[in-house]
Amino acid sequence: MRLPSSARALPSLFKIGFSEAVAYRAEFLVWMFSTTMPLIMLALWSAVARDAPVGRFGQKEFVAYFLATFIVRQLTGSWVSWEMNYEIRHGTLARRLLRPIHPMLTYAVQNLAAQPLRLVVALPMAAVWLASVGSGQLSHDPVLWMAWGAAMLGSWLITFLSSFAIGSLAFFMESSIKIMDVWLTLFFVFSGYLIPVELFPPAVRMLGDWLPFRYQIGLPVELMTSAHDRAAALALLGRQWAWVAILLPGALWLWRRGLRRFAAYGG
Repeated sequence: MRLPSSARALPSLFKIGFSEAVAYRAEFLVWMFSTTMPLIMLALWSAVARDAPVGRFGQKEFVAYFLATFIVRQLTGSWVSWEMNYEIRHGTLARRLLRPIHPMLTYAVQNLAAQPLRLVVALPMAAVWLASVGSGQLSHDPVLWMAWGAAMLGSWLITFLSSFAIGSLAFFMESSIKIMDVWLTLFFVFSGYLIPVELFPPAVRMLGDWLPFRYQIGLPVELMTSAHDRAAALALLGRQWAWVAILLPGALWLWRRGLRRFAAYGG
């Protein structure tokens, strides 16, 4: 049985994507250093908790939380919106359209191909985490670790699909980067990236439960640090994947509508 052409092309796409990540390693390092905010927040919140815990968070809990946040952020980031804005504006997207593979898939593979380089950063940080706080802050439930794996995939998909959808808006305007900036601002506030979600006032926390941002960072971090039992973890995982189910057709719809506009203008 012959594999579909897109499946046969995946190994080559991964090789090309990894080669590009290595070739543009300077840009990769800049991106890596731009995601160090959790380490800054670690210092700030640890200082706050020096005299007394904040909720359930003492200094050790804050160390575990923000090191986990840094690791999750490294492994679930996506820059496709910026790339799409550039290619749409300069017309170079036309070259992607000539390939017999959907551009969403090629963008996704390019992002995933950088994972080995991201692991070079994430794994030493995981070692620092274990050395700093020990394994006591880690979940010891194998079911929760399986849920964590699903949550990491869901986190990356929400990040990628939302970025792809916002990138597709560049078909309708000069640039959609400002919209991405707004999305990132909401992400910083509601995801748990800067403040653990459970420290929010109840009304804000309830709002965050129904927005996608918590499921980009907060949920995987909470599962890593034993914040939930099995029932709560599975309920949150269901909400996360509901957002994936919403974003996938939404992103494809925006792409198809925008592509017709792109073709009409001779892109």
